[in-house]
Amino acid sequence: MSVQRYYHMCNRGIGRAVQIRTRDGRVHRGIIERVSPNRVFLRPFGRPRNYGGYGMPWGFGFGAGFVFGIALGAIIGLAFIW
Repeated sequence: MSVQRYYHMCNRGIGRAVQIRTRDGRVHRGIIERVSPNRVFLRPFGRPRNYGGYGMPWGFGFGAGFVFGIALGAIIGLAFIW
C-alpha cells in the first residue's frame, strides 16, 4: 500500500485504536494522536508511566503521556481494532 493511502487512513482514524505492523516485524498497538505527512503518532495502550519529566506545551512530553511516531513508509499493515 502507498504512503499516501496510509496517510489518509490514519487521518480518518485519529482518536481510534489501531494495530500497526512495520517492515522490521514489530507490532505497535495504540490510539492515533495525530498524523504528519510522513509519520503517525500513537499513544500506546496501558497504564501511564511516571517518567518524572515535565510536559511540553504542545502535549507530546512525558508529563502529557508518552506518544511516539512511526514512519508511514515503514508500515506494512494497519488495522483498526475497536
